[in-house]
Amino acid sequence: MPSGQRVMRKRVIGSLETYGTKKAAEKAAGVFRMTLLDKGASALTTITIRNLVTHFREQELVDRGEEGRSYSTRDRCESVLTKWILPRWEKTPIDQIRTVAVEEWLRSISRAKGTKAKIRNTMSVLFNHAIRWDFVPNNPITGPVRGSGVRQSAKREHIPDVLDVGEFQALLEELQLRERVMLWLGMTAGLRRGELAGLRWCDVNFEKLTIDVLRSVVDQRVGKVKTEASKKPVPIDPYVAKDLLDWRRVSKYASPEDYVFATDAARAGSKRGKQPLWLAKVMQYHIQPAAQRVGLGKQIAWHTFRHTYTTLLHANGEDVKVVQELLRHGSAKITMDVCAQAVTKAKHTAQNRVVACLRTREDGLVEHLCPQSVPTPELANGGKLLKRFGVPDGI
Repeated sequence: MPSGQRVMRKRVIGSLETYGTKKAAEKAAGVFRMTLLDKGASALTTITIRNLVTHFREQELVDRGEEGRSYSTRDRCESVLTKWILPRWEKTPIDQIRTVAVEEWLRSISRAKGTKAKIRNTMSVLFNHAIRWDFVPNNPITGPVRGSGVRQSAKREHIPDVLDVGEFQALLEELQLRERVMLWLGMTAGLRRGELAGLRWCDVNFEKLTIDVLRSVVDQRVGKVKTEASKKPVPIDPYVAKDLLDWRRVSKYASPEDYVFATDAARAGSKRGKQPLWLAKVMQYHIQPAAQRVGLGKQIAWHTFRHTYTTLLHANGEDVKVVQELLRHGSAKITMDVCAQAVTKAKHTAQNRVVACLRTREDGLVEHLCPQSVPTPELANGGKLLKRFGVPDGI
């Protein structure tokens, strides 16, 4: 180097037995070559998307415990890289990726908007990694300014189903004790599937009627919960606590460190009783068939109960901040925009109030149902808002 410092430019990658072909050896050396870049992306080698993905996997998609990404995040990212990004872009140099080309590619994929948004976001994370390591100067997925990057809506194409009270009660009566307790915790404590699987008896305080959500289990891998807000204690109703105690009395695994819903399947082998049930299988073989037997006709999944819980709280007129705390959301916007759905009766009631305001006095309505005038917003300096911006009154 110009400073006189010696830099190692050679390294033993492996033996001929390990890498039998030139192509295999070059692939293994790709990440090492990338670390030698000290004068920009073109100093020693052209970096392709495959090179970048390999580097990203070794630096970011590794288990770093509490300091790194959760298992579910790493697994989802790995799936998108393998299934979508590499098959299309692996041989493309990263400095030749263009915003419009990626946008047109996403448009050609026959998948839901949410899926395509995840692909775009994963590509953006990939390029942020490249910027961090000085492989590229900018991110073509987000663009230099707002609105100049890859445009891909993440809007839902179908409104998720929620249950009304009668449907929940009918489903509950069709289930055995274990599944009933799961439903109660999902519906009235708002536990996510991974949190429900990761629940241990020591996490439940029957005296204070609270649950400490300390871990999440995804694909039998224990990890951290979704967000910092998710770690807050969850209250449980005495009625639900009674069912939980009934389940503990009949469960084979009732020690403090045992999982509340530990597997007792013989095929679990040495892990029998030491790992939780696969809740996806519980949903598939117990809850969904029960829903069909009672004629619900809705797509039931674990998150259905969390959505329903939010919607019922909202319909009962609970304070938004309270709902946010119960659901352990990071912000109230997530609570209202993502999870809550106004039930039909609530919509009719809100609409009827407006109609009542607009109907004539001949209908015998009380005059105070509707304000006779809408106050004009005032600015801090006393001037009217509409006049401040030069908009004529009445528009």
